[in-house]
Amino acid sequence: MATTLPRAALPQPTVARPERRRSVGGWKQVAVNQAFLLPAIVVFVFLFVVPLAQSFWWSLTDFTGYSPDASFVGLANYRTILTDPSMLAGLAFTLLFGVATTVLVTVLAIPLAVQLNKRFFGRGFVRSLWFFPAIPSMAILGLVWRYILSPLESGVVNSVLDELFGVGPLAWLSNDNLARVSVVVVGVWAAVGWHAVLYTAYLQSIPTEYYEVAKIDGASPRQQFFGITLPLLTPALVISSFLLMTGGLKVFDLPYTLTNGGPGFATYTITQSIVVSGVGQGRYGLASALAVLFTVAVGLLAFGQLRLTKAIERRFV
Repeated sequence: MATTLPRAALPQPTVARPERRRSVGGWKQVAVNQAFLLPAIVVFVFLFVVPLAQSFWWSLTDFTGYSPDASFVGLANYRTILTDPSMLAGLAFTLLFGVATTVLVTVLAIPLAVQLNKRFFGRGFVRSLWFFPAIPSMAILGLVWRYILSPLESGVVNSVLDELFGVGPLAWLSNDNLARVSVVVVGVWAAVGWHAVLYTAYLQSIPTEYYEVAKIDGASPRQQFFGITLPLLTPALVISSFLLMTGGLKVFDLPYTLTNGGPGFATYTITQSIVVSGVGQGRYGLASALAVLFTVAVGLLAFGQLRLTKAIERRFV
């Protein structure tokens, strides 16, 4: 006859209870950690928040920069901006330059980085040649290319075209469309080498075993590029595109020295409008309104670009 032991007599299984992590130092350590953020917060407030708030207040006045007294004019400066053809043209070309340089530099820099990452004689020297255009300032490059693309017969490009093909002088910097193309091409030429070096640094961190396995599986170079190289370059693509877009939207020195914003307002930029049409003419209220709108537009574009690139990064990485 089987005997039944009382429930209390049965051995009870022991359940291991997870130990609670004790914070080292408690709230005092948290307060110390947060204190290290205080200098960054102070710098952000005094160098960004306060100037932006002051610019917003000036944008609602007719402040000239000389008289301490300024009258409140409401949204009059913003209405002037939205009806001024020079400022609208500056906004259009700034967006064109930012988007065009970002796309073209990215399309050219990645294949160039793949070639520069290969082993060949004089690789270091070739890399230096491609990186060199990023060393001089954009203002100096604009002055040099202004002579090269001169619409006169003495221009370097026109002289070469006339000598080789018998083509008459082209108005590189005097025609609206050619001037826009010239500024974008010079901007791409100046930036593609720097970003190719950036992509090369990321390429060197990709393990060679990935390519060896792909070769064993019979993958072609094209399949290796789109299946291995391009997905693993996504972090570099995020950084490069963000730098290109932000730099393109605040461009000033290259169009100013190359075409002086012309012909007409074909290559006028937002920053040139702020400096020339606003500050240069003593209309600080108008310049402040333009700066506020430009800051908001850049913030929205940067936020959208970061969301897009982060989505691409999550997709491939």
